[in-house]
Amino acid sequence: MQEISYNREAAVAYARRWALSRNPEYYNFENIGGDCTNFASQCIYAGARTMNFTPVFGWYYRSSYDRTASWTGVEYLYDFLINNRGVGPYARIVPQWEAKPGDIVQFGTESGGFYHSPVITAVMPAILVAAHTYDALDRPLTSYTYELVRFLHIEGVRIK
Repeated sequence: MQEISYNREAAVAYARRWALSRNPEYYNFENIGGDCTNFASQCIYAGARTMNFTPVFGWYYRSSYDRTASWTGVEYLYDFLINNRGVGPYARIVPQWEAKPGDIVQFGTESGGFYHSPVITAVMPAILVAAHTYDALDRPLTSYTYELVRFLHIEGVRIK
């Protein structure tokens, strides 16, 4: 297996292009649980250009009914990125000051788990994000209210 760099510029460019609208190549999950992680996955894919077609535990999207839970589910995306040892992007949790554009932020509550996956579009002077469901482009991270936060730094992408 070979490793390639994650193209952060491509991920951020995609986030900027589609943050306030919808790419017609992907289903909009906004009315059936939210579209934030679908959008985050689209951005990651723009930077990774590689999906993991492993049934159940991979990370891919072919259609609204042919996709993995990790493509659209906050916790499932986290599980995939942190535990992926195969093809596709992989990540680690980092402190806020190590987060970079193209990385993912996830918000959570003490009692209910993690529920939102914005994409970092800039880090200086403050972290700015793009997101779906509650559409945002370059929204300051400090404008959100949350109990828990984690930063998923995309370290690279594995290809066959």
